[in-house]
Amino acid sequence: MSTTKVWFITGASRGMGVQFAKAALAAGHAVVASGRDTGRVSRAVGQSNDLLAVKLDVTSRADADAAVRAAADRFGRIDVLVNNAASFYAGYFEELTPEEFDRQLAASLIGPMNVTRAVLPVMRKQRSGHIISISSSAGLAAGFEFVSAYAASKFGLEGWMESLQAEVAPFGITTTVVNPGFFRTELLTEQSTNYAEPSIADYDERRGPLVEYWKAQNGRQSGDPAKLARALITIASQEPPPRRFIAGADAIATAEQKMADLKAEIDANRNLSTSLAFD
Repeated sequence: MSTTKVWFITGASRGMGVQFAKAALAAGHAVVASGRDTGRVSRAVGQSNDLLAVKLDVTSRADADAAVRAAADRFGRIDVLVNNAASFYAGYFEELTPEEFDRQLAASLIGPMNVTRAVLPVMRKQRSGHIISISSSAGLAAGFEFVSAYAASKFGLEGWMESLQAEVAPFGITTTVVNPGFFRTELLTEQSTNYAEPSIADYDERRGPLVEYWKAQNGRQSGDPAKLARALITIASQEPPPRRFIAGADAIATAEQKMADLKAEIDANRNLSTSLAFD
């Protein structure tokens, strides 16, 4: 059986998506690289006979359907879907408008659902496929300020992916949730991060330092996106692939702390929790 696969990658015009596409091509795979601007995708990823750049706004179901049709027409199959496209609306929950919250969920939760919904008929017909969704360490633990919208989208993504795994496994389709820590991408640039407008005086004292903190992280993240991309190629070749891949030492530390916190909460009320069945 050929080890060459067809990868479909969202958000491939910048950041991690570009690195994922380049790594898949370097490994000898065919790549469908998608983004809102196909010219930008082509310039970012480069030229290759094994590359198809397609227009895709993940918030548009029509775009998703058209992009998947183009991929199937060109390559005949889709073996690996990487749900990578996302956005970041930062701010206190009360200061984020309902519209901003909706846009966060549309890009980072409903968007992956739109693309996956379009891809699944292809994978079911093949009786094979691998769906990889890029979450975040904020999808594991989000006990810090300014990420309520982003964390809500990532926690939702994780719950959906866990349930989806059970639904599609009988068709030979596998799933992986990836939880990156801080990687040096464009997520924290002014073009990618949307800050809530200050509107509530009670938050004034804390808001300024937080905005400065997030801006200062840009370009200083320890994670190397190229190494993460190569790690994705590795886990996609495993049989079976992992259901979860926690990416980065900082993400592992977050996960281990979350497990310790959960155990402490369980132990603190174990007797009460186990006393709730009918007598």
